[in-house]
Amino acid sequence: MGADVSSICEPRNPRILFMNLTELFDLTLKGRAAETALEFRGREWTFGELEASSNRLAHHLKASGFQVGDRLGVYLANCVELIDAYLAAIKLGLIFTPINALYREWEIGHILADAEPRTVLTNHSLSSHLPSGQDVLLVEELEHRLDEQPSERPTCPATGDTIAALVYTSGTTGQPKGAAITHNNLAINALILNTCWLLAPSDRMLIALPLFHINGLANGLHTWLTVGFRVRLLERFRKETVLEDFTDFRPTFFFGVPTMYVRLLDAPAEVAGAIGEGMRLFVSGSAPLPSDVIERFRRLYGHTILERYGMTEALGIMANPYSGERRAGTVGTPLPGVSIRLSEGEHGEVLVKAPTLFAGYWRDDESAKATFTSDGYFKTGDVAERADDGYYTLQGRKSDLIISGGFNVNPREIEALLKEQPGVAEAVVVGEADPVRGERPVAFLLSDPNVRVDVEVLRAACQENLASYKTPRDFRFVEKIPRNALGKTQRHRLSAIDGSP
Repeated sequence: MGADVSSICEPRNPRILFMNLTELFDLTLKGRAAETALEFRGREWTFGELEASSNRLAHHLKASGFQVGDRLGVYLANCVELIDAYLAAIKLGLIFTPINALYREWEIGHILADAEPRTVLTNHSLSSHLPSGQDVLLVEELEHRLDEQPSERPTCPATGDTIAALVYTSGTTGQPKGAAITHNNLAINALILNTCWLLAPSDRMLIALPLFHINGLANGLHTWLTVGFRVRLLERFRKETVLEDFTDFRPTFFFGVPTMYVRLLDAPAEVAGAIGEGMRLFVSGSAPLPSDVIERFRRLYGHTILERYGMTEALGIMANPYSGERRAGTVGTPLPGVSIRLSEGEHGEVLVKAPTLFAGYWRDDESAKATFTSDGYFKTGDVAERADDGYYTLQGRKSDLIISGGFNVNPREIEALLKEQPGVAEAVVVGEADPVRGERPVAFLLSDPNVRVDVEVLRAACQENLASYKTPRDFRFVEKIPRNALGKTQRHRLSAIDGSP
């Protein structure tokens, strides 16, 4: 499962399913060229216009020295330039490397050092957060650079086994790891979802998920580009305006995370009812959806949210059925082509084997080997229980990972930053339940008795160096950190400690 440039960018299996993703995307980029594809900030693009603009960017990147297997870093919130960059990358056989637009320099540094992108596409406002010395390409300067580039597509050297995207996941331990995801992984995942959810060109999707996250990238972007329906892209989910977007755009399909659905419960009954009349399907992923939210949403909008389960390394894994019982509290049954077993019979760690499984962790052979069983099943780290009729219910995680608003939060990353602050002798971060975000990080601290620690200074350090959802909700000082006989921190006991702020 090695994942360096030499082993991962070349085809390993000659019996590939698709030559590359462009074979699928041509059904829309060329086959539906005159149809409106995208709305963003009041402007519309046809599929043909997206094809041409991404071709011009591809030619510019090629002229700038990009070669097959080079990484293209993209540090942007949702925008058309991000989509152009993704299409340009796959057309050249480059590795699209998205960077969370909420990340700041302290977090970005590891990704850039590990992935070593040739350049990072960003904008003026975000560029200040990139480490000094990093080569950047600013979207504000792109337009005049692309005017002279041809609109015809360059020759694509990629195959189905070529890495299309390098998506960094907080994982369960240590630094974020780059999951290398192939053209075939993404193509098969899209075809599975298109089939299971009966997606058709007549659908209309409102995309509020960030495209730098695996949900927005693998599910939103790829179902759209393979089916050819119309999309309205939001820069981000704003509770103040999202109801207007639903009412004005009249989507039939929406893919969200639990935090979004909690926000949508604030809608007036008449507005929610009108939205529900035009909708065909609401889907939720990234974190468990509380049963009471499902029921309240059903009463308000007239729809039962379809809950599913996936992860960066495996893409789609399980889902409740489109036609059939959508059982609250469960993640349904395995998606077509996905084999599941539990480590201990009817209850245990979820083990997955599927054609959507990633190719490995970037430049991290040991981690890749450790996450697979001897017969090729991926160890998800999630614990589940299987009912007699095949429905699975997630019971928690073997790891300490926190999921806040659909984003993975590695507590060790926050702990490392806190321990750099004056007066903090030790820091342990755990997730505590939050009615809106699902979980929020809380920091438990041992302080140096000789140094006064100001909580607001700690909070400011986190806000300056970390994405907003990683900033602990509370900072609690304790006299000792609970440990077991082997000295391992007992995180589950910390959540019961009040501490003093």
